[in-house]
Amino acid sequence: FKKPIDIHNLYIPAGGDDPDPAINEKFAHKLAFLDELTQWFPKHYKKDDAVIAVGDFNIAPYEHDVWSHKQLLKVISHTPIEVEKLGQMQDALNWVDAAREFVPMDEKLYSWWSYRTREWPGSNRGRRLDHIWVTQALKSHLKSHETYIDARGWEKPSDHVPVLIDFDF
Repeated sequence: FKKPIDIHNLYIPAGGDDPDPAINEKFAHKLAFLDELTQWFPKHYKKDDAVIAVGDFNIAPYEHDVWSHKQLLKVISHTPIEVEKLGQMQDALNWVDAAREFVPMDEKLYSWWSYRTREWPGSNRGRRLDHIWVTQALKSHLKSHETYIDARGWEKPSDHVPVLIDFDF
């Protein structure tokens, strides 16, 4: 692989608790930040550049990225407006969701479990908030994916688990 690869480690703001940008400035900030990223990436890259975006996006975009699609539609991280704005960001550079290249859309996939309740591992009420996106130039080099769920069971775990992608160059 001869092209340079740019890597962006992103943290998209969580957005607070109320999914109404008119009364929750944290949520309004999150939505504005997504708009800024959507505009920023295509200004700095072409769709055939080799770019990776990785990090805590704080959005679970797909139905099987959350434990209950219906129950979480009004919960920040899975609201329709967040999903729409993340989709616009993804479309802006034709990003590939690397994990979903290996895990079918109809299969549950989580990277986060709340500390607020003792829901893990029992009820498995997770969300996929951590993502690795690659541009089309890197898609054919994706080799494997792993979400290291065992890390959530460590003695002093994070509420997020590592998400790994291997490439074959």
